[in-house]
Amino acid sequence: MKYPWHDSAWEALLRKLDRLPQALLLYGPEGIGKLALAEHFVQLLLCEAPAPRSEPCGACHACRWFLAGHHPDVRFVEPEAIARQPAAAADEEGGAAPKTGKASTEIKIDQVRELADFLNVGSHRGARRVALVQPAEDMNLHAANALLKSLEEPAPGAAFVLVSHRPARLLPTIRSRCVAVPLPLPRRDAARDWLAAQGVKESERWLAFAGGAPLRALDYAQGEAGAARVLDALASGDADALRACGDREELEVLAEALQKAALDRAFAALAGRTKYATGAKPAGAARGGRWLAFAREMGRHRALARHPLNPRLFAAEMLAGFAAAGRE
Repeated sequence: MKYPWHDSAWEALLRKLDRLPQALLLYGPEGIGKLALAEHFVQLLLCEAPAPRSEPCGACHACRWFLAGHHPDVRFVEPEAIARQPAAAADEEGGAAPKTGKASTEIKIDQVRELADFLNVGSHRGARRVALVQPAEDMNLHAANALLKSLEEPAPGAAFVLVSHRPARLLPTIRSRCVAVPLPLPRRDAARDWLAAQGVKESERWLAFAGGAPLRALDYAQGEAGAARVLDALASGDADALRACGDREELEVLAEALQKAALDRAFAALAGRTKYATGAKPAGAARGGRWLAFAREMGRHRALARHPLNPRLFAAEMLAGFAAAGRE
């Protein structure tokens, strides 16, 4: 699957088929469908229909296996928290005991090391072996160094596809060994038309809050983590409703909403316009700096929102800071 706004990036990928680089880096803002495009391209690489072709056929054995998630010549390297290929079941003979505790949000070195056995054996279908790493910036330092070694000493017939929301967080040596394919935000009208086709009401509002990323906008419009409740409470100044957003699942969107609301208030104060449609009112320019400082603080809080010791106290601290930033 690929989205309509990916047509130019898809053409760029097709031009690389004749001399496929060992590693591709697809990067751009979160929520624009980079992973879907990467998967579509990997399916094309593995497709067994006669060449030349500009799309995977969807009917050959390779395509059916890929779409079912069982193709033997592809590996997905992802944080455990979002992994689609979980570790072997505990009751499998000789298998390890199941892990307990919270799934990791990092890509660990063991996951990258396991690629060696996969990449250094022959293809099951006589074609390429492909490793798709996403989000690539979620590799910890040890995993990144292990991947770098694989890129420096490539196995014959192996290809890497890296997907990244924040490529600046990758090791420069990894970036230098990849051919970069940038994926920008889609045009506003194209994203708005796509959201309308998905049945989204208030598409302009959600697209603004998502910073122009249509897939994020769709998630918010469909009620992800109570985004509508948080935004409505912010716009109306309903403090009680905001205090009720202390559940762990809502903390990330609360931190994001407070940060974007602060940025909108800063933009309104300093530039006379807003960006994220959070209901900010015009304010004096002197308060713009205060809102910018709070927005920076919320950036740090967003990084911690997945692991608070006490979700309700964490939410209360953020809301107290928001209220303090808005005082005369």
